[in-house]
Amino acid sequence: MPPDPGPDHRRRAVGSASDEAPGGSGRSGAEPSPDHQHWFEPVADHLREAYLRYSFTKGTVQEVDHLVGALGLRAGERVLDVGCGPGRHAHELARRGFAVHGIDVSQPFVDLAQRDAPPGATFERLDARRLPFREDFDAVVCLCQGAFGLMTADGEDEVVLAGMARALRPGGRLALSAFNAYFAVKYHEAATFDADAGVSHERTEVRDPAGAAREVDLWTGCYTPRELRLLLRAHGLVADRISGVEPGRYGDDPPSTEHPEHLVLARRLGPGDAPPPVVGAEVR
Repeated sequence: MPPDPGPDHRRRAVGSASDEAPGGSGRSGAEPSPDHQHWFEPVADHLREAYLRYSFTKGTVQEVDHLVGALGLRAGERVLDVGCGPGRHAHELARRGFAVHGIDVSQPFVDLAQRDAPPGATFERLDARRLPFREDFDAVVCLCQGAFGLMTADGEDEVVLAGMARALRPGGRLALSAFNAYFAVKYHEAATFDADAGVSHERTEVRDPAGAAREVDLWTGCYTPRELRLLLRAHGLVADRISGVEPGRYGDDPPSTEHPEHLVLARRLGPGDAPPPVVGAEVR
């Protein structure tokens, strides 16, 4: 049986409480604040540390084990964690000797990340659509739909990807997870899938640390491997591998209809590097 694709399987984007088209900048059923920049923020405000109760957050060590080897990370390198949430990946990377800077649009999540952060981990509230960094990092990670995949307005996932590419030094590496469009169509019966927009929508319930429930609409951008390669190529990145994964089980399986997520391992091209043709599963 495939893994449960329900709302506790990953962090997801939030649309409006009505059935607004996913291209709009809708809001959740949670009460917005004037300083909110993104529709996920009311949900994060409600969840706070209860976010870490969800099953998909329990595989952090395995995920980082895989990423350190797959990206060839070396102690002391600088890593940017985009959409870091409460900082679980950033904390684990810092414990292993990397200098990690985590950014998230949710101030409560940033506050949680800063609490008990290990040496080498820093955090700030920042919208992933407005990354200011220029060739400052050896690696960028964007996992569990923390930013890429949350941007349901037309083109905003690409804005996030462009900012991550700019943040990388030439030759720098990227690890990016994206929800699998094939899996969404095949298995996600509790959701509706907009085939034109590539967005999955469901209405579900989230609970705060005290157990109080709130009903929200969730939107997730979904992708095929080919779409991801083309997006990467447009921003000077080349995919070294795209694997089929699920939270807590990162590995090198090829993409399929049976894995809920794709894990992209890519690198920024340097001066004079020509992008390879977009053919086959990997760079040849």
